[in-house]
Amino acid sequence: MTNTIRAREKPVKTVRRWNAGPRLSLTLATALITATAAACFSDYGSTLEPPPSGSQTLPVLGNGQVQDRYTGEIWVQGNTAYTTTWGNRGTPGNAVKIWDVSGNVPALVDSLIIPSAVTLGDVQVSDDGQLLVVATEFNPGSIVLYRLTDPRKPQLITRYTTALTDPGVHTADVVRVNGRLYAFLCVDNSSTAAARLVIVDITDPVAPTQVFTQVMGSPYVHDTFVRDGILFTALWNDGIKIWDIGGGGRGGTPSNPIALSTLATLGGEAHNIWWYKDAGGTKRFAFVGQEGASYVGSYSTGDIHVVDVSDLAQPHEVAFYHIDGAGTHNFWVDESRGILYAAYYNGGVRALNITGDLSSCSGSERDFIGRCDLGAMGREVAHGLLDGPPVYVWGVQLAGGQLYASDMLNGIWKLSPVP
Repeated sequence: MTNTIRAREKPVKTVRRWNAGPRLSLTLATALITATAAACFSDYGSTLEPPPSGSQTLPVLGNGQVQDRYTGEIWVQGNTAYTTTWGNRGTPGNAVKIWDVSGNVPALVDSLIIPSAVTLGDVQVSDDGQLLVVATEFNPGSIVLYRLTDPRKPQLITRYTTALTDPGVHTADVVRVNGRLYAFLCVDNSSTAAARLVIVDITDPVAPTQVFTQVMGSPYVHDTFVRDGILFTALWNDGIKIWDIGGGGRGGTPSNPIALSTLATLGGEAHNIWWYKDAGGTKRFAFVGQEGASYVGSYSTGDIHVVDVSDLAQPHEVAFYHIDGAGTHNFWVDESRGILYAAYYNGGVRALNITGDLSSCSGSERDFIGRCDLGAMGREVAHGLLDGPPVYVWGVQLAGGQLYASDMLNGIWKLSPVP
């Protein structure tokens, strides 16, 4: 079978890349996603690089299977996990799966169906455990807010949608800033509108209020990371941009972000960011995921880029991590121990030791432009989900002393973390 979609149509981004012509109908978007997932990818010819000899295997505790839809994002809260669904596997990705993860094997307890959605983006529980927020695509793009009086039975509060959330909200980061709860929405581009960031105050979930919007990204604003009054935005080929929204000393707020700096990471395709705060409180490094060319289910590319942000006004790239035949997607960091867990699509889960000075290495551990190669430095300490069925790992989260992974092909996995 020949490929129907070229490698640049990434699993998360395919629908965005198709927005070059008139805005897609739900029917056309769904058909194209289905064609991508069903395509035969054997002719790409990539070989996955094996884990290094010093990398331990993360034991698998159990798997909660999902076969009716492709699994997307994951959020674990206590003994309950929520996974979203993506694209079309014969059934549209309009369900949030709700899991009991108190035992080793995640058990499905319910499915929350969101109407008028082709695919779902982020899912997150607020810091007080009271709200569940789900991002939806396409037409209408929205965030849907649920009350979690019973975490296993979310109750709809409201669906926030405006002209500025169309054609879809790809990611929604829910963060409290100066006592108020905000959702940072990364909105898809279309044939008639550029991608944009929309910031919504959801302190009163019954009446969400937009406080800021701005066109940004080339061609996407894909994700955000907020900590201590600083906002990071992943702007694809524009790299990353850092904003003061209350912690940068420039007078910025969520309703008036003030730009501090911009850095174009090597290769572009800046997809996600984690600003690392180590056990001593130091916040020197930010990790940027690059989502490169990929085929759903079998092949991916994209490195982890390490950026020194000790001076937020002058960030600079100092290190990277690369795996032949696999590319990174989302991260989760055990900041108390200095372990970064990365979803690596067909490359499973990889755990990196990120303690110490990541910009200090020997000459043989540097690339041609002077960046430290974390692989050559022996920073991969563990890997998971490479010894069983084929996987395509979308996201990871450390919660309650266990590691969870969402897998597009197989649902949700529960693993033991690095010992």
